[in-house]
Amino acid sequence: MNEHYTEQIFSWDEVSRVHPIRRGVYQRDGRLVSLLTDFGRINPCYPDRHVGDDAGVIEYTGQGRRGDQQLTPANRALLAAIESGHAVPLFNKLAVGRWQHMGYWRVTAARHAFAAAENRMLWRFTLKRVQSPMSNVQSHKAKPMS
Repeated sequence: MNEHYTEQIFSWDEVSRVHPIRRGVYQRDGRLVSLLTDFGRINPCYPDRHVGDDAGVIEYTGQGRRGDQQLTPANRALLAAIESGHAVPLFNKLAVGRWQHMGYWRVTAARHAFAAAENRMLWRFTLKRVQSPMSNVQSHKAKPMS
């Protein structure tokens, strides 16, 4: 297993203490709190992927299952996280009831572009792994995770 990930597998009950909704983006009052992915294995409409061979960079697909993705509250929270610079936990769904904590990730870039394979406009967010949730925070707005 890649050294960037933990070996520990969590149940949904454990993950839901941090990420209490079944959608991929959890935000509160416009602030990104945590993210879920399955790298498109279970939900192909969200084709998240590692960028090249770099396990520390992920292209994360924004919210919106059908049609062109809009600037929903979840996608706005992802955009706002670029400015705040705070890191959030990312959980990877391996199978029903099996979740891998992939560490803490910071949203560093965003683009809204046509995805030919999906035949729709998608929000794509660049996530970069960080060593701790508060490392290199770029804004006074960021608050420590509790």
